[in-house]
Amino acid sequence: MKTVFDWVTMAVFAGLVVLFLQRSTSDGPPKDSVWQYIPAGIGCAIANYLGNHDQEVLAGIMVAAVIAYTFYFLKPLGGLRF
Repeated sequence: MKTVFDWVTMAVFAGLVVLFLQRSTSDGPPKDSVWQYIPAGIGCAIANYLGNHDQEVLAGIMVAAVIAYTFYFLKPLGGLRF
């Protein structure tokens, strides 16, 4: 864990894992598929790679894109509208 992006992408990925586990163990019909989480996971890996190779701006954009994807498609706050 050398850069800030190591910590940030790990935190975002951990949040994705917790969200998936919470939804996969809840009562009722499954709301999400594991396939919906793959783009966000790959985005975290790309952002971490870019951050570790001195591409901080692109890595920041990628982290923002992962967070935007998560809120738009996965709706972790139950579909709250801002």
